[in-house]
Amino acid sequence: MRENYLTVKGYGESEIVISKSRFLTYIERAETEEDAISFIERIKKMHHNATHNCSAYMIGEHDHIQKANDDGEPSGTAGVPMLEVLKKQGLKDTVVVVTRYFGGIKLGGGGLIRAYGKATTEGLLAAQVVERKLHHLMKITVDYTWLGKVENEIRGSSYTLEEIRYLEGVDIIVSVLKEEEEQFRNWVTEMTNGQANITFENAQFIEFVVDK
Repeated sequence: MRENYLTVKGYGESEIVISKSRFLTYIERAETEEDAISFIERIKKMHHNATHNCSAYMIGEHDHIQKANDDGEPSGTAGVPMLEVLKKQGLKDTVVVVTRYFGGIKLGGGGLIRAYGKATTEGLLAAQVVERKLHHLMKITVDYTWLGKVENEIRGSSYTLEEIRYLEGVDIIVSVLKEEEEQFRNWVTEMTNGQANITFENAQFIEFVVDK
């Protein structure tokens, strides 16, 4: 299972005008190729009268699905530079469509490559890039006499207190980065003089917006 990776927060759209041509960018997270294809078809249907609806996507833990489509633009001038932007930013599970309404001025191969690359970059700013970090939810079970100390220590730490369950004993649920689990266990054990029972509950991704 992947641990930390970059993707887009969700749907985003943007528009730029270059030499009178309008470039509308649409971006979404897509965790399967079917999701990506469905998104592309939805945008193409919405802009069925556009000059071009070019697309690219990167999917899979090891980027094993990579597709680029020029949709009528000269080969390698639209979909490929769009895909290159996704690669350069290290994004996974991301699909992008750039819709072009031709403005009457030809851009040439280099101009098209720059235009589609810029349109993709602008779209990513609108969608927001996030880093998804794998966290483990850890359960600390202690006697009620330890609750105040443990709760205060956790709230003052870099860990995230998710929930407190008041049962026969107290269950304190804490979100911990996967790679920090051993360090966390040692910290709690030392804090409670070995009086805490520490168990793994489950794993979840937590997203952090990346400033570009």
